[in-house]
Amino acid sequence: MTPAASDAKPAATVTVDRTIALIGLMGVGKSTVGRRLARRLGLPFADGDTEIEEAAGMTVSDIFSLYGEEEFRAGEARVMKRLVEGPPMVLATGGGAVMNPETRALLKDKALTVWMRADLQVVAERVRRRDTRPLLRGRDPLETLKRMAEVRYPIYAFADVTVDVGTGAHSQSVDTIIEAIAAHHQGQAS
Repeated sequence: MTPAASDAKPAATVTVDRTIALIGLMGVGKSTVGRRLARRLGLPFADGDTEIEEAAGMTVSDIFSLYGEEEFRAGEARVMKRLVEGPPMVLATGGGAVMNPETRALLKDKALTVWMRADLQVVAERVRRRDTRPLLRGRDPLETLKRMAEVRYPIYAFADVTVDVGTGAHSQSVDTIIEAIAAHHQGQAS
């Protein structure tokens, strides 16, 4: 877990008393936007995949190839539980983390969930640039993402807040998320 930059200014419009969990498909920008969001809010940031790698002492790709997706998901659930039950932070979850019903219930109970949604063509272009995603190896990224979206979007819809992110600057995504969280808080207060 990396601490937020010391010069970060908390956003004046949002009070954070629980973890903000970013959910969505791989490649939507959860990690990159999450780091910037954490700085803006003056919170620590954790990337779920990085935390899993540190706990396992190996890369996500190695976990998948040596132990399979099922074992990876079990470890992911343990790491999500540890992180969500800790102090408030911005948490970039893995794209499949919320497919676990216990993790989903934990996030719903103890975190503010933000579904970062983006056009699948944009996401496919982003993930083509890196060969670090085990679920995409040897597959067409767009077709794989479409299949994932069919299964995952109905689950992602449980999120407290949904924001559409796209081709704009990461700072725009951060602004959009902060505005959506503020609107969510106002809706709960009324």
